[in-house]
Amino acid sequence: VQLQASGGGLVQPGGSLRLSCAASGFTLDYYAIGWFRQAPEKEREWVSYISSSDGSTYFADSVKGRFTISRDSAKNTVYLRMNSLKPEDTAVYYCAAQRGYGSGWPYDYEYWGQGTLVTVSS
Repeated sequence: VQLQASGGGLVQPGGSLRLSCAASGFTLDYYAIGWFRQAPEKEREWVSYISSSDGSTYFADSVKGRFTISRDSAKNTVYLRMNSLKPEDTAVYYCAAQRGYGSGWPYDYEYWGQGTLVTVSS
């Protein structure tokens, strides 16, 4: 069972990135998938999740209206599309999976990817 986060990089303020969270060893459709981020010297912060049952999506206030989350069942992958990026979005982004409905609490998640670095800077 493995999650692989990818798609990070350096982007200018106002730019966009799409992060991917690919699963191996299990089917993502049966899991809620969350995205978290951690900036240097800061606590891990919940960003978004997509529920396991009905595909409902939820976002932290800091990213609402700029980020979207989606599933591609055929590719067993969840995406986090990030638009209008700001310097304060700079962090290592992690995806995680849980068998519950989904939540913003990291301890509810059973499986974690290794993280991908997003740097927003001019």
